[in-house]
Amino acid sequence: MAMMQEFKQFAMKGNVVDLAVGVIIGGAFGKIVDSLVQDVIMPPISKVFGGLDFANYYLPLNNQGTQLTLIEAKKAGAVFAYGNFITILINFIILAFIIFQMVRLVNKARKSDEPAPAPVVTPEDIVLLREIRDALKK
Repeated sequence: MAMMQEFKQFAMKGNVVDLAVGVIIGGAFGKIVDSLVQDVIMPPISKVFGGLDFANYYLPLNNQGTQLTLIEAKKAGAVFAYGNFITILINFIILAFIIFQMVRLVNKARKSDEPAPAPVVTPEDIVLLREIRDALKK
């Protein structure tokens, strides 16, 4: 029973719950970025490279024909699927940039919420010593 109580305390900590929410939102956000890359960014890039689906760019390693789709070529043997890798790499770069921007905005919001530091008050004995020093100079 002690282990269950310990697990309950662990699971209810704020950091664990925050992490779970972050993972769920991150998974959903990843799908949005994936759609952005595959449906918005990659079609113009593939148009520049000949109008083919960029994810289907590969180099055959088992004497498959290059006219096959990536799925058909993989069924026929090993392929070097560089187009699919580039698509996933672009997904990652966009996702990392968006997360960086979000963290940046959160940090700015936190800084604006913090009260300005109070001016340092000089102790009274220091003020008196300065007055004595100034009086002696005169």
